[in-house]
Order: sequence, then C-alpha cells, then structure tokens
Amino acid sequence: MFQLDLAARVPIYDQIINNVIKLTETGVLKPHDKLPAVRTLAVQLGINPNTVAKAYRQLEALGYTYPVTGKGSYINERPTGLNDAQIEAVRQFKAAAGLARREHVPKQRLLEEIEKLYKGGEPLD
Repeated sequence: MFQLDLAARVPIYDQIINNVIKLTETGVLKPHDKLPAVRTLAVQLGINPNTVAKAYRQLEALGYTYPVTGKGSYINERPTGLNDAQIEAVRQFKAAAGLARREHVPKQRLLEEIEKLYKGGEPLD
C-alpha cells in the first residue's frame, strides 16, 4: 500500500505523508479507515518507528487524520462545503497554528491577527 524510495532526497516521513494524502484523495483510504499501527508500518517498511510517528503527527496537523487514544490514527472526513483551494488553505492554517502553539504563541494573539486579516489589515511578516 505504501511505497517508499529510500534513495530519494525526499525524507521518508514526507513520503509516508504523501502516500496517505494520495491514497485519501484517490479514495483508496476512506473516512474513518484505520491506518496501520506505527510499529506495524515501521516493520513493514523496514524503518524506524519514530519516522512513522512523525509522519502520523504531521498528517494529524494537516487535518488528514485524527487520533483515537489507545486505538490509533484514522482518516478524517473531507471537509464539506469547501473547494480544494479552501481545503488546502485550512490545512496550511492548521499547520501554522500548530507551530504557533508549539512555540507558545498566545491564542489571543493569533485571534487578533485573524481579525486584522479579515478586516483588511496588513498581515505581519
């Protein structure tokens, strides 16, 4: 199901992410399908479990998967009412918000920036 090119310049975790995205977008993986356990996939692919775990965390941050404590990661439903460009914008926003959270940027600061953007203010660089 997953194809890796260990000689490629693309990091292995990115290849896993790309595989899941492709399988999701082509309908091979459907909403609420369970992804293989981290250790199981690592053994199947002959890679470190930390690499698989990193890919799964990124997939969650991008909105492709959701975790169920003690059960694993599952494919998320495709957001309804949004076109592909809007879905991609939401994914990028989630990734950026996740980074801001990890860097301890106060939630209120992020909300203020969103309000400025929607009111036509200039974004901060």
